[in-house]
Amino acid sequence: MHMLLNSSVGRKMLVAVTGQVMVLFIIMHVLGNSTVFFGELNAYAEKLHAMPFLVWIIRICMSAVLSVHVFFSIKVTFENWKAKPGSYAVTQHLQSTFASKSMIWTGTVIGAFLIFHLLHFTFQVINPASAAGANMDSMGRPDVMRMVVSSFQQILLSSIYVTAMIGLVLHLFHGIQSSFQTLGINNERSMPFVTKTGSITAVILFLGYIAIPLIILLGLLKG
Repeated sequence: MHMLLNSSVGRKMLVAVTGQVMVLFIIMHVLGNSTVFFGELNAYAEKLHAMPFLVWIIRICMSAVLSVHVFFSIKVTFENWKAKPGSYAVTQHLQSTFASKSMIWTGTVIGAFLIFHLLHFTFQVINPASAAGANMDSMGRPDVMRMVVSSFQQILLSSIYVTAMIGLVLHLFHGIQSSFQTLGINNERSMPFVTKTGSITAVILFLGYIAIPLIILLGLLKG
């Protein structure tokens, strides 16, 4: 572990692995959120709250994964900025995209949004009048559905979420591809497949996340 943390390659591998773990979490999260389209969001939330130990284990693990990812991403970025330009750096620059060059900024947007998201839907201090903990549905369950719908009926809140998802999709465009490349999947035959699959995954996740606020804002889904 000491050698891993003290080598540039090792630090990049940590960023790659933790990034892939978070992508898996993002996929599971959007699948859970999709229950809103079937009127089952309150039931889904109730099932989660019935397993507090599991929920907290996941929260602790994901907090650790996120911390490692952020710390070493920043460290690697500063190391790259300080590195002397060479032939490899020139080649990478020629092949770079807007998504790859803005990783630290899209990461910052995602980090700020994560704090906002936790304050909004987890701790429920934003828009408290419609907080799930303060309102029960007809079955006596915290009304998560009402909280989500009433929040996204507000243009400002929907705009914040959609903007954050733009940052996420840009981050994933490069991040998914880069993580596999760091882990050694970078030959001429595999990389086009990885790049295409990563891009498709990023777009699907983007559409899955923005669909909820947009459909609610358009009045097509009501609590």
